Amino acid sequence: MTRFITAAVLALGITALGATAQAQDKGTIGIAMPTKSSARWIADGDNMVKVLQAKGYKTDLQYADNDIPNQLAQVENMVTKKEKVLVIAAIDGTTLSDVLAQAAKAGIKVISYDRLIVGSPNVDYYATFDNFQVGVLQAQTLVHGLGLDAGKTGPFNIELFGGSADDNNAFFFYDGAMSVLKPLIDAGKLVVQSKQMGMDKVATLRWDAATAQARMDNILSAFYTRRHVDAVLSPYDGISIGVISALKGVGYGSASQPMPYISGQDAEIPSVKSIIAHEQYSTIFKDTRELAKVAANMVDAVVSGGKPEINDTKTYNNKVKIVPSYLLKPVAVDLSNWKATLIDSGYYTAAQVQ
Repeated sequence: MTRFITAAVLALGITALGATAQAQDKGTIGIAMPTKSSARWIADGDNMVKVLQAKGYKTDLQYADNDIPNQLAQVENMVTKKEKVLVIAAIDGTTLSDVLAQAAKAGIKVISYDRLIVGSPNVDYYATFDNFQVGVLQAQTLVHGLGLDAGKTGPFNIELFGGSADDNNAFFFYDGAMSVLKPLIDAGKLVVQSKQMGMDKVATLRWDAATAQARMDNILSAFYTRRHVDAVLSPYDGISIGVISALKGVGYGSASQPMPYISGQDAEIPSVKSIIAHEQYSTIFKDTRELAKVAANMVDAVVSGGKPEINDTKTYNNKVKIVPSYLLKPVAVDLSNWKATLIDSGYYTAAQVQ
């Protein structure tokens, strides 16, 4: 009898342990990130994994090396494995319609992460920052640097760079910036000597630093042999670094030829160091820890059959539907606040930016 009771208790214990393990394993979430060439995407992936695993999910994190067919194959594999939810930061937001249709047939929900997937009805939610406001902030930092907001009238020479034209966000960044800059250009306070305006002329494929450097080299040799560039609108830190390399190549960065005011985005460590060194003027900080939490909460709500928290149902039309979104607030960073924003918040350590 004693042996029987002991066996029964053990059996109940094993069953309870099994139930607990099953309760803690909520399934696997597929996370498709574009590239490891940008530090911000590494941080995004790491933060997503950390938050989701803390919630009891397994994760399948894949990076596609900015290769569109590679990312497509990775997402197809996630669908084949019937992962619970897909969180996708697309390389090219126009190329995933077919695989997302397969996901929908399999009952897999899709969360577009930071970059909106366009042309598909099978994008359920969108987690991102206020991308139009990112552009507004970039332009406002340049206006402030030049003193236009303090009464200076110029004219100042400015050149414009855009992001990758296959990334929907690039248009929001550019349009946000131009909402600030275009009136000043029209008033003659800012002058684009190259006359290169509009995303069809200023886009930088894959946000590539070398591509940006080559274009800046051409602009400098064609339009600035006897003029000074006073400001450069750059939508991303990697592009900013490329622009700075071109400027340094023709003597900018000296007392007689100071650096233009140059914007950026993502607060990547090389650009933070560049700001401290008085080369890049500003960047836009988007706290990927907070974006990861928003996306993870969306996942949790979807898996449990609920509705995720959203705060925007009007802005993001992916050419098929308005995608319900949650927008976080970006923060402009320059010499005046980089330490408080990036170090004191624990996003970076002081040693990382030395």
